[in-house]
Amino acid sequence: MTTLAPTALLALGALASVVVAAFLLRALPRAAFVAWTLVLFFVPIWVGVNAGVFWSAITALTVLLLAAHWNRVPLHPADGWMAVFTALLIGLFLLRGVTYPSMLTAVLEWVIPYAWGRIACSRVSTMWITRAIAIAATIAGGLALLEFVTSFNPFVLIPGPDPLHSAWDDLQPRGGFLRAEGAFGHSIALGAALAMSSAFVVAARWRLVPTVMSIALIVSATVVTFSRAGLITLLITLVLSICLLPGVSTRLRATVAAVGAVGSMVIFPVLDSVLGAAGEEAAGSAGYRTDLLVLIQQVRPFGSSGDWTSLVTGDYYLGYFARSIDNALMLMLLRYGAVPSLLLLATIACVVLLVARQVGRNPAALAVVGQLPSLVVVALITQYGTFLWFCVGLAIGWGPVHRAAGDAGTSRTRPEAGHGRERHRIHHG
Repeated sequence: MTTLAPTALLALGALASVVVAAFLLRALPRAAFVAWTLVLFFVPIWVGVNAGVFWSAITALTVLLLAAHWNRVPLHPADGWMAVFTALLIGLFLLRGVTYPSMLTAVLEWVIPYAWGRIACSRVSTMWITRAIAIAATIAGGLALLEFVTSFNPFVLIPGPDPLHSAWDDLQPRGGFLRAEGAFGHSIALGAALAMSSAFVVAARWRLVPTVMSIALIVSATVVTFSRAGLITLLITLVLSICLLPGVSTRLRATVAAVGAVGSMVIFPVLDSVLGAAGEEAAGSAGYRTDLLVLIQQVRPFGSSGDWTSLVTGDYYLGYFARSIDNALMLMLLRYGAVPSLLLLATIACVVLLVARQVGRNPAALAVVGQLPSLVVVALITQYGTFLWFCVGLAIGWGPVHRAAGDAGTSRTRPEAGHGRERHRIHHG
């Protein structure tokens, strides 16, 4: 009884704090989104609290924001695919066809960020979202370059529970250099996040010099991650953004093309030298991803593939892949089965279709399309998975916002001002 009262008081205090925080976050939507962006880019995945399960800072804040800003939004077919996936996932878990950790990963790191992306632009202007992500990514890029120069990452000094902390706090070398990873716990995750963020920098509608400087900083930071997936998806995202985003000036297109041509003369020799020095490590990494294809034989229509790691298929001992599977699509298939994975891919396909239509070309959609190659060579690790699924939801939510506002660009305020001028002219005949 003596220990029960203090515990109950602590629980009530924690609950009261959460309620107060929710009210503040709802009253200050712009500040709330800035806070979410800062946590995404600058708080490692091992920082969080244990409450039944471990809640990382980004997951806990996403859930809190989703509850505080819940709002009705126009439905899209992608919402249907995601809803069916979620229902099927819960059903498979109840039938013991999906493990508890796999179910938690999908719900907390994919479904909830998707839902937050869907409603975010109904509460905050898309230009505010765009610039918040662009600024955070630019700062993260600068810190990554500083990390590379000094060989010091301050984020790994932040304490956290094992095994999360021990799994992600090691800095990895490649070709004699430490790969920059910032607060993302892995250079691949940082490279992918910077690649996606480049679309938001292009869409931020800053002046020419700040835009080019920010892009150059993000490109340089991605280079020092020495992540081939990050560099390839960065190139794809930048090309798509420069060519397809509405409102991009000819001057910016020409300047980025010129700076990119000059920069490639420096970047390619550096990458060739580092990857060449990495030798067997880089080649083995690429070969490992090809070997993963043997796991397709273990995929079931519904649910987990079970304890397949002790099996041998042909010349492959499948336990070789038990520690890590660097292929997001393969992991989906093995953990959830073919049908649930197809539902997730259908959600992403809706974003691809948005890009095919001019009205749906927004930075979030282009960021997602740019990441398509990485889905077969990278797992959705640390904050990368959260950011990717947030962008999927944001891309879907972006279109209805601008159709309602009468604009396909990146700001909701400009059309409203335009309609005001039109009403003024009508009023005066």
